[in-house]
Amino acid sequence: MLITPEIELRRADPADAQALADAMVRNREYLRPWEPYRGEDYYTAQAQAARIAEPGNAMWLLFDNAAGGRVVGRAALQGIVLGPLCSASLGYWIDSEYGGRGLISATVEELCRAARDEFGLHRLDAGTLTDNKASQRVLTKCGFVEYGMAPAYLHIDGQWRDHVLFQRLLHDGPPAHIPK
Repeated sequence: MLITPEIELRRADPADAQALADAMVRNREYLRPWEPYRGEDYYTAQAQAARIAEPGNAMWLLFDNAAGGRVVGRAALQGIVLGPLCSASLGYWIDSEYGGRGLISATVEELCRAARDEFGLHRLDAGTLTDNKASQRVLTKCGFVEYGMAPAYLHIDGQWRDHVLFQRLLHDGPPAHIPK
């Protein structure tokens, strides 16, 4: 799916692992205030290929086709649970050079559509650091509502950090995966 004439969003494939690892290395310092500590092996193609293939998760990548198809962002549905819950957690980031262009908002909207239409999910949740106003604006713009606070939720940048919790209900119908 084209987000802009140059930026393409598509499901990640293990063949994208090196391009994703390159993006992670390129943005390592930029993402440090928002990401948990990652060991050195995390920044390898092998580790990224394993993440792409993890069961219970689905990952999408943003590619800049005008820049040789380099990865400039990632979004994922993590911990996909079916049955009566039909829920997943949403996570995303954008390359330091691509922020403020609406790319993540468009990506989040597409992931919400895929979560509802392709995975049959009822709900997505997402958490942001309390001071990550840009991410909070993205979620609010995309129909997520704040529903709570998680104290000392994740260990990020050397300390346990509080998170604001958001959710979006995707539909009101019954779970698609439960026999009637």
